[in-house]
Amino acid sequence: MATLRDKRIIVVGGSSGIGFGVAVAALEGGAEVVIAGRSADRLKTAVTKLAGAGRVRSIAADMANEADVARLFDEAGAFDHLVATAGTPPPNYPIGEADMDFVRQFVDSKLVGAVMLAKHAIRTLKKGGSMTFTSGINKDRPPVPGGSVVSAIAGSFTYFARALALELAPTRVNIVSPGWVDTEMWDEIVGEAKTGYFDQMAARLPAGRVATPADIAPAYLYLMQSEFMTGETIHVDGGQRLV
Repeated sequence: MATLRDKRIIVVGGSSGIGFGVAVAALEGGAEVVIAGRSADRLKTAVTKLAGAGRVRSIAADMANEADVARLFDEAGAFDHLVATAGTPPPNYPIGEADMDFVRQFVDSKLVGAVMLAKHAIRTLKKGGSMTFTSGINKDRPPVPGGSVVSAIAGSFTYFARALALELAPTRVNIVSPGWVDTEMWDEIVGEAKTGYFDQMAARLPAGRVATPADIAPAYLYLMQSEFMTGETIHVDGGQRLV
């Protein structure tokens, strides 16, 4: 396994949730981390929290804006690994009630955003580096009703990585597919009902609990460090696909 010591890692979505967990773990492994996201305030708060763990800085950029994406890599400079965890609450309309403007916005933020990241990352990504994107359990266990769009987008990442791994070889491209993870996004989606949702899911999961970002972060580190893993999707869902 390759070391992450003194490697530069860009974590898109690193100000909170899974991305913040990846940043913590990478810093503990001796890496230099650049966290990126839309909110300068949230990034500033995250850098303050992470400062004691090692070398970290932030770049504010909107992943739905190609000029911002290009600027992100220009400002970050040459780097070794890209991790993309940024996300937004998905559309949950029954298909007959789909808000197409919201659907297009979600597709842009997730799939088109990943394409733009890959397009501009290759300019400064060092030889032997990697890209790791984030999928999710909805492709395997789509919510009904209202899961068709998010399921389609989540599922598309597996095939995106397979094709990109061939196109960009020897650069490695992989996917992490988490199950339910206790992040700030759940507060936006269900608010005070989160505890009840999580208790119900924990009772069903073979792992016996809902994940934290710290449970998911090692999968990203493994994919960065394993020089013989490419074009693959790793599921870290506590057995959620089984129930």
